Amino acid sequence: MRMLRRGLLAWISRVVLLLLFLCCAVSVLYMLACTPKGDEEQLALPRANGPTGKAGYQAILQEQEEQHRSYISSLKKQIAQLKDELQERSEQLKNAQSRSSDSEARPEKAQAGLLEFLNSQVDKAEVHAGVKLATEYAAVPFDSFTLQKVYQLEMGLTRHPEEKPVRKDKRDELVEAIELALETLNHPEGESGPNHRLYAASDFIEGIYRTEKDKGTLYELTFKGDQKHEFKRLVLFRPFGPIMKVKNEKLNMANTLINVIVPLAKRVDKFRQFMQNFREMCIQQDGRVHLTVVYFGKEQMSEVKGILENTSKAANFRNFTFIQLSGEFSRGKGLDVGARVWKGSNVLLFFCDVDIYFTSEFLNTCRLNTQPGKKVFYPVLFSQYNPGIIYGHHDSVPPLEQQLVIKKETGFWRDFGFGMTCQYRSDFINIGGFDLDIKGWGGEDVHLYRKYLHSNLIVVRTPVRGLFHLWHEKQCVDELTPEQYKMCMQSKAMNEASHGQLGMLVFRHEIEAHLRKQKQKASSQKT
Repeated sequence: MRMLRRGLLAWISRVVLLLLFLCCAVSVLYMLACTPKGDEEQLALPRANGPTGKAGYQAILQEQEEQHRSYISSLKKQIAQLKDELQERSEQLKNAQSRSSDSEARPEKAQAGLLEFLNSQVDKAEVHAGVKLATEYAAVPFDSFTLQKVYQLEMGLTRHPEEKPVRKDKRDELVEAIELALETLNHPEGESGPNHRLYAASDFIEGIYRTEKDKGTLYELTFKGDQKHEFKRLVLFRPFGPIMKVKNEKLNMANTLINVIVPLAKRVDKFRQFMQNFREMCIQQDGRVHLTVVYFGKEQMSEVKGILENTSKAANFRNFTFIQLSGEFSRGKGLDVGARVWKGSNVLLFFCDVDIYFTSEFLNTCRLNTQPGKKVFYPVLFSQYNPGIIYGHHDSVPPLEQQLVIKKETGFWRDFGFGMTCQYRSDFINIGGFDLDIKGWGGEDVHLYRKYLHSNLIVVRTPVRGLFHLWHEKQCVDELTPEQYKMCMQSKAMNEASHGQLGMLVFRHEIEAHLRKQKQKASSQKT
């Protein structure tokens, strides 16, 4: 393009010089024509007093004047042609410059178009609002992570429920998200000052992320706040390209009360164990929890109320409600009644069973992943295998706290269970609550879960490291419907042990026979 410009400028300069030369030549010729002749030339002309002297002289002057006019006319035509060519060349130069400027502006237009597309990806993804889904299988679950570990649902044959990110791309992906979050926190727009706090990786608490394969990856990262019950949350989105900051907000959970609702019938020993965990995590450590126990029947009710009263006196705890219902046990009915009996302001509900163990960190996770009118939280808990099978080769079964380890040999992510959930009471009421026609065990939680999937609320589904289902022997009674009985038996089979451990039990006779043969072979070789 520069070479073209230089060529046009050189050509124009040459044309201008030629025009100047032609003008000079015309001027010289005109001067020569009008200059008086010398004596010798005058002698050659006819005399004025001759018979033809005067007329002949006028004829000669007229002829020379016509020749000059013709020559000047020819020069004017050439100048006009040169002007036309010059104008044409100027237009060509302008067009060339215009094309050059367009080509230089094209990358800026392309970049603006790319940014518009990436922003449209954020709008299409399930970031700002939920998307109506046909079934529970269409929901895209989150995985969770800390600085050291990733907690994932899809394990395959080689991955573990809790592991360090071994794949470099996965490790780099999460590190980049944390680094961008720290950069955003440490360089806020319009908030920098001498007293501004600098955040470090140690302030990172946990994050959740999920990928919608046709849109991008959503990250929600939580950091420690400035005060005890304050947090910093950053929402980031990677639309198959540069990661984008979506939201930077301060969350104050100091006054966020959780109403833990537990339906119960008999099972006094399990309730006593539950209250030990509740006292430590909810009363002593968290302090922002209300307990609602919905009890069915009257058998063993006095023992359950006694455990509640003893805990109340020992821990000076008054934030509990005891509701007694008649009739057969119905988990859905118990939770529904417990949620609707609340008369205070909009409260965060945690639907819990008596055989659940949770940490105080989980309570904050419950708070952080719910928002009235926008989000409900369906954590995937870690289900414990039968300790008698897991630790059968040990001298004794270790204490409960030592059993709660997230490993492939000790349990599994209960991704088929939807019973433990956190949601605000207003969302539960608006969605219609539980189906009270469902009796006994199972089915009511899936029905409620599907309601939320069919709504515009965001359903946060992720494995959490602080929520455990304690093993207990499961009884599938004959009164269950065929579908409920099938679900119960599947749950019972999943609860016992891993595939490898169950295989060892199934083939133990073959294994023992092999060991005997090996001993016999070894003893025969010695003899």
